[in-house]
Amino acid sequence: MAKKPEPFNNPFKAVKLEQPKKAEPQKPAPMTKAEKKRAATSDDADAALFLEAIGEVAPVKAKVERVPPKEPPSAEQLRIPSEEAESLARLAELVSEEGSFDLSESEEFLEGSVQGFDERVLRKLRRGEFPPRATLDLHGLTKDAAKPALEKFINDARVAGHRCVLVVTGRGLHSEDSIPVLKQGVQAWLTHGRPSRQVLAFCSARPEDGGTGAVYVLLRR
Repeated sequence: MAKKPEPFNNPFKAVKLEQPKKAEPQKPAPMTKAEKKRAATSDDADAALFLEAIGEVAPVKAKVERVPPKEPPSAEQLRIPSEEAESLARLAELVSEEGSFDLSESEEFLEGSVQGFDERVLRKLRRGEFPPRATLDLHGLTKDAAKPALEKFINDARVAGHRCVLVVTGRGLHSEDSIPVLKQGVQAWLTHGRPSRQVLAFCSARPEDGGTGAVYVLLRR
């Protein structure tokens, strides 16, 4: 039977080492009355120097003012304009915009363009080099019905991206007193009414497109 190995002989086994004791934190010694008096005197001196440096300080008096709520609009301010007032407003709008177009007309021929318009482009319009992309026929309509129809047509054509459109008015030879009411109305609406903000130029059409009974209208892009 094999012998177990003898354990390592530690000569310091019987020696016990003493663990060092932790040093307890020392409490500061209480201040004497003289020391407390000197500390208080030092704080007062610092405060005095600070006040001397910044000068006198006046307290800010906060004043809160309440803003009264706005009065609701009166019944007079909310009144819906009558038809007569609306008509007068349209008439004022018509007069105020007078002069924004240069006009040229003969016995039956109509032509107009915004001031400063390129004459070369106007010549192309006269020659029919801008093919109409949409047509509005006002035959058979009264003047009161023709105006909103023209306004809607011009607006829709502009939204659709059309460059040139054709408006058929008729020559008005069979009108009362031979006055071409629709032709005159279209010229006024294109130069002064709502469509005028979307129109660059217009002129009587070529014979194959209706001649002096129709008008080419060149729209803004």
